[in-house]
Amino acid sequence: MSDGTPADRFLDAAIGLLRQVREEEAAAITAAGTLLADTVESGGRLFAFGAGHSSLPAQDVVYRAGGLALMNLLAVPGVVGIDVSPAVLGSALERVDGLASAVLDSSPLRDGDALVIISLSGRNALPVEMAQHARALGIKVIGVTSVAYATETASRHSSGTFLKDHCDVVLDSKIAVGDAELTLDTVPAPFAPASTVVTSALMQSMVATAAATLADRGVEPPLLRSGNVDGGHDWNARIMEKYGDRIYYHH
Repeated sequence: MSDGTPADRFLDAAIGLLRQVREEEAAAITAAGTLLADTVESGGRLFAFGAGHSSLPAQDVVYRAGGLALMNLLAVPGVVGIDVSPAVLGSALERVDGLASAVLDSSPLRDGDALVIISLSGRNALPVEMAQHARALGIKVIGVTSVAYATETASRHSSGTFLKDHCDVVLDSKIAVGDAELTLDTVPAPFAPASTVVTSALMQSMVATAAATLADRGVEPPLLRSGNVDGGHDWNARIMEKYGDRIYYHH
């Protein structure tokens, strides 16, 4: 690590990871963005899911100014962020077999849709089962995960597999096992996680690719504008009306 304050060292680590994914994941980002564009163009719907803190990058691309209006959040009760009390219950739910299939079967997702599944470790039952079941239903799956966990930890799913093993496209966040970038002799544990910064950047890069790909094909990307700019509400109302049957967060 570089010298400097803890803030300097964390920012340097995050910048280094962003540069690494820019260089090493460019082809995967293009593939993921193209998959989203294909889905939009063919009339499919887009969904994103993450459990715990992995829900933050999923929420980051839903109902977002400058984002695709068609991106919906797939919510699993008790695991969206840390909205459940006690918070440890959310972690326990990620390990429950059968939960993902029940959620998918009761969701709007169907053959021809695309689902982005975010899981840093990719080892718990919920993301693995969700990817497996989604593909069995004819849904395209993009996984955003740290591939390092698959070689350095054991799967918690009965199949012994990881999220990355059940995806049409995998985006590797390159986050080290443990998700902490800094150590100090005076601090008893590693600290300063960077997974949210990097995963959100991967998500936005993928969505940007999808928007530009649609435009290249002569299709207007269904983008939302900020409600805090003049004309933003009227713009969004037009998009909502045009694509209302594929948007679930405004019903």
